[in-house]
Amino acid sequence: MKEGIHPKYQETAVTCGCGNTFTTRSIKEELRIDICSECHPFYTGKLKFVDTAGRIDKFQKKFAAGTYGSLAAKKKKK
Repeated sequence: MKEGIHPKYQETAVTCGCGNTFTTRSIKEELRIDICSECHPFYTGKLKFVDTAGRIDKFQKKFAAGTYGSLAAKKKKK
């Protein structure tokens, strides 16, 4: 390998949103992640909603009225 052109590869502390921490190697000193193997639904078998910036709430409000696009009641012709 050529000297001076590669980033420093070092031990990295990874912190998940669920509180789990582990160590791996990367070019960054610290990584913060939202989902890891301890809380991911594929590994746990439990359904978990990750609500980023209120997207689930916004979706529920949009469709709660029942007036969105094709969900609107059809008008009957007389």
